[in-house]
Amino acid sequence: MADKLPAPTPTGRLESIDALRGFDMFWIIGGDALLTAWAHAAGWPRPSFVERQLEHAAWEGFRFYDLIFPLFLFLVGAVIPFSLDRLRERGASPAQIHWRILRRTLLLFGLGLLYNHVLQFDWDNLRVAGVLQRIAICYGIAALIVLHTTRRGQALITLAILVGYWLLLATVAAPGSAPGDLSRQGNLPGYVDRHYLPGKIMAEYYGYGDNEGILSTIPAVATTLLGALAGHWLRSGRPPVTRLLGLTLAGIAFLLIGYASEVALPVIKNLWTSAFVLVAGGWSLLLLAAFHGIIDVLGYRRWAFFFTVIGANAITIYVIRKFIDFEKIAEFFLGGAARHSGTFGPVVLAAGVLVVECLLLYYLYRRRLFLRV
Repeated sequence: MADKLPAPTPTGRLESIDALRGFDMFWIIGGDALLTAWAHAAGWPRPSFVERQLEHAAWEGFRFYDLIFPLFLFLVGAVIPFSLDRLRERGASPAQIHWRILRRTLLLFGLGLLYNHVLQFDWDNLRVAGVLQRIAICYGIAALIVLHTTRRGQALITLAILVGYWLLLATVAAPGSAPGDLSRQGNLPGYVDRHYLPGKIMAEYYGYGDNEGILSTIPAVATTLLGALAGHWLRSGRPPVTRLLGLTLAGIAFLLIGYASEVALPVIKNLWTSAFVLVAGGWSLLLLAAFHGIIDVLGYRRWAFFFTVIGANAITIYVIRKFIDFEKIAEFFLGGAARHSGTFGPVVLAAGVLVVECLLLYYLYRRRLFLRV
């Protein structure tokens, strides 16, 4: 078939990871708004199942939108074995590799502070935690672990983090609360954030703590290490069917264990509970298996080019949306068409935002311009 291309070797760069990263970012940059607008215009019952899945669970539970951030961290981990091996193949010294990890960590963290308006010098209202800051910390720690330990060691460290965090939440009480109190007001990570996290605790990030706070970053490192272990598996040189089967079975096992563990510890994204890591890791593994199987193994890639363009500049589009008002651009060009589209007006504008963003990303992709940190 015309859409089928030869599959790459397992030791090369995998297009499936870029495409899956783009699929993940698609929902952040406007895919959620487009689908929600379509649901409203089409008269689906409100709130429909789709709408609920495109919102975070209020506290306990797991929805599709709760997967977006852990999937990104998982993919950050998945590329670590590839990038470290490329550095070694180029003859980079241990000092150079360490410096590269440190530099990327600091640049990502600094970019996160810039995103949070650090240049306003309004220290009383600065949020120090954030998405990019967590990515930076998790990448830095996970990369050092992968660099200095074996795969077995990485698996044991991941297990130790999950079990240790589970025990911490179950047995250690925040002052004024009971052990195992995972309520918004009484949980231990929230207490630690309120007393030790620099910057302001924002009400929109559940108010009693930060959903990218201090203690909850520890299990987020485990999410990144799970991705690194998946990356090792993809680079293992095993037959394609074996790789796919391994990812699929691991994903199913993680989901079963994660949902079963809710009896003892619920799935709560804001606290990044161990059960949340397992459930999000399970879905991440299954998505990676699907993308890897279709794109890398079977060679059907053209359908994923749209997502690959987004995934190649994921950090760029995340940050640049802070500085470019894509909604105003869409309104300027499509406002008239939207007003004459009746109930589908919001759909036209939401689609316009995505088109403008993707045109920018396509231009950067064709010019080989990528944000490297």
